[in-house]
Amino acid sequence: MKSKRLVFFALIIIVLFQISARSSTDLGPGEDLQKAFKESYSYETKSDYGSAIEVLKKVYDEKLYEINLRLGWLYYANKQYDESVNYYGKAVSLMPKSIEAKFGLVYPLSAQEKWEKVYALYADILAIDPNNTKANYYTGLGYYYKADYQNAYKYFEKVVTLYPFDGDSELMFAWTNFQLGKSKEAEILFRRVLLISPDNASALEGLALLNKK
Repeated sequence: MKSKRLVFFALIIIVLFQISARSSTDLGPGEDLQKAFKESYSYETKSDYGSAIEVLKKVYDEKLYEINLRLGWLYYANKQYDESVNYYGKAVSLMPKSIEAKFGLVYPLSAQEKWEKVYALYADILAIDPNNTKANYYTGLGYYYKADYQNAYKYFEKVVTLYPFDGDSELMFAWTNFQLGKSKEAEILFRRVLLISPDNASALEGLALLNKK
């Protein structure tokens, strides 16, 4: 009986030792990390992005998703786009299905006008979340400005189906219908835009062009 008790207490000691030996990452963010994040927010409110970055770099852990995501944003805000791409990229690598990290990475890539990479990210997002309205809208916009109106139509239609009273999406869907020669549909959509935004110059222009036909 005594030997069993000794084994039992030995096991308890081992478990307690393992718990105490866990890193702050295992147990969640530690106080130093929380303090650094709080300070970085304070600096950010003053647009002092350099200091906001520095306080996080002092506690940087490359395996921590949150700090890579935060640094990605701060470097973007500081117009250091290469660095922003680097940290957002690390966040994406750590959590490949993170839509927020992919959208974050879009910011610096857009600033660098690396459009192929931007639209590849939208495609990745839509593979995870096919109904993501933001990715659908901007993918549609990309096709529209490439004059690929058939593909633009598919993406704008999905957004308008999900959000029928969204002005920006209605407007682009209206112009896409106009470009495809669907005059009746375009007119209805332009008039719906005017319900949302009564003096919308683009919708008024679209209706004026339709009246000339």
